Amino acid sequence: MTTTGTLLGIWAHPDDECYLSAGLMAEAVRNGHRVVCVTATRGEAGVTDESRWPAAELAQIRERELAESLRLLGVKEHQFLGLADGGCAEADPEPLVEKLAALMTELRPAVVVTFGPDGITDHDDHKAVGHWTTEAHVRVGAGWSQQLWYPTYPTDWEPVWGAELRSIGVYPPGFPHLVDREELAATVTLDTDLLDRKYAALLAQRSQVEGLLHALTPERYRAFLAEECFRPGPTPRPMEAM
Repeated sequence: MTTTGTLLGIWAHPDDECYLSAGLMAEAVRNGHRVVCVTATRGEAGVTDESRWPAAELAQIRERELAESLRLLGVKEHQFLGLADGGCAEADPEPLVEKLAALMTELRPAVVVTFGPDGITDHDDHKAVGHWTTEAHVRVGAGWSQQLWYPTYPTDWEPVWGAELRSIGVYPPGFPHLVDREELAATVTLDTDLLDRKYAALLAQRSQVEGLLHALTPERYRAFLAEECFRPGPTPRPMEAM
């Protein structure tokens, strides 16, 4: 069992939560824990095929896709922050930090997962959401010994996937932050049930995953999804210093 207690995930766009933590969420649900997912935007800027998923309709399309994806994972609690896709870095951070801190205080999660400073893909929205979440965690998480985890990849992942993913343009302009395995806070090796759930949940977000699925082939795509790794974020500020 990877986590005990409530799991809170805070992400920038629909599909972030699934690529980076679907196995973790599904495992937590399977073990009877509460899982809450927060998404900053509706992903309306993520047009991949205008003829099939028009820009004018994409926010609604991705909202429906995300709802179905979370349903397949067994996640019943979700909320949007209502920000514009591509605009998170320009938003006033303080009200968002306060909102997330209040949510953490209400939920008292055992673990919060979000982007680290690299944003995985160096996306400004990712980095902004990770910053707000980290600051909220540092402010309030000491009250119930909350942990903060950042999705990452271990150093032994790059030789297996690096050349292949670079060749198809994944992770521009650079690769995610890599760490030695002994530095990880947690690793989820997806068993058949968890991998099936993650694969189905991503297929539900068809407007975003079809290109990578075809580039890798379904078998290779499943292999890409089969492990999730997390490194520890900063510890909360001690209560007496708050």
